[in-house]
Amino acid sequence: MNSKKVQLLKTKRIKNASTVLLEMLTEELGNMLEENILTLEDPHEYRLALRINTENFDKLLKLIECSIQCQDTIMREALPGKIKLVVTLTYLATGMSYRSLSHLYRVSKPSISLFIPEVCRAIYAALKQYIKFPETKEGWKIIIENGFRTKWNFPLCYGSIDGKHVEIKAPWKSGSQFFNYKKNKYSIVFLAVADHNYCFTYIDVGASGSASDGGVFKNCSLHQYLENGFLPENGVMVGDAAFPLKKYLIKPYPGVNLSAEQKIFNYRLSRARRIVENAFGILVSRFRIFEKPISTNLSTVDAIRRSRRDEITPLQSIANQGSNHSAEAREKRDLYKKI
Repeated sequence: MNSKKVQLLKTKRIKNASTVLLEMLTEELGNMLEENILTLEDPHEYRLALRINTENFDKLLKLIECSIQCQDTIMREALPGKIKLVVTLTYLATGMSYRSLSHLYRVSKPSISLFIPEVCRAIYAALKQYIKFPETKEGWKIIIENGFRTKWNFPLCYGSIDGKHVEIKAPWKSGSQFFNYKKNKYSIVFLAVADHNYCFTYIDVGASGSASDGGVFKNCSLHQYLENGFLPENGVMVGDAAFPLKKYLIKPYPGVNLSAEQKIFNYRLSRARRIVENAFGILVSRFRIFEKPISTNLSTVDAIRRSRRDEITPLQSIANQGSNHSAEAREKRDLYKKI
């Protein structure tokens, strides 16, 4: 046997040994999470594994257990709700494939594909009260406006709005409906508003990736509320150039030949607007499922991302729909420039 064949065999043995060792380690980690051993031995590692500490895990399980726990039958015992929640949080935190999760927790792949969207919907139903706007004008003023005024030097601001494209596998028979030519990938749009403290106050998910941020905004429920005077008097939200300039929505001055006053205004607006982009970054950093294409059907993607999925047709870019910059909106932006 020549030296090349010997070297090849040695390399193959090393790879096989590494694979076996990795499988043993992942199985051991799964057992530790399932049996709460990791909770007692290393709470910090437990939080890194599931992106939630033990106290909050128990609270969340208590809130959703009745929704996700099935009844035992004479044929078999149902999967415990705790295992379903652990598997789902691991999936969201790591983006592991269903097959890898099946090996890790000894739960069948078909079962995982069925209960992950179920658990995600139950989590949203239990926690949706935390994603909301203030219910009173005092709440708007004290909580959000004061935060933008003191932390980001942008008074009378009640939120930062932007859209993020969530990459997905091309849906079956969808053609180019979900294809984003600018980013060259299939996606759905996650439109969100964040407050001064990187917390989401509004989300809308489900629009196809071929739609622009401005087009998605025009078709979401928030648009109608803002048109009807939803914000306190003289209040605004801030967005980037993809959004229309409105009395309630301020965006930067366009172009490069700007006065010093306009450049300063754009800088201050950018500081306030980037909050929602930072919130997206925090979300992706914590839940790695969003770092790569989500290879599930659309209903499961929506459950993961949490949307009320309407059938929104692809829209033209706002820039191609005629000017939305009313004289009143431009005057208001000029007024904010002087504040």
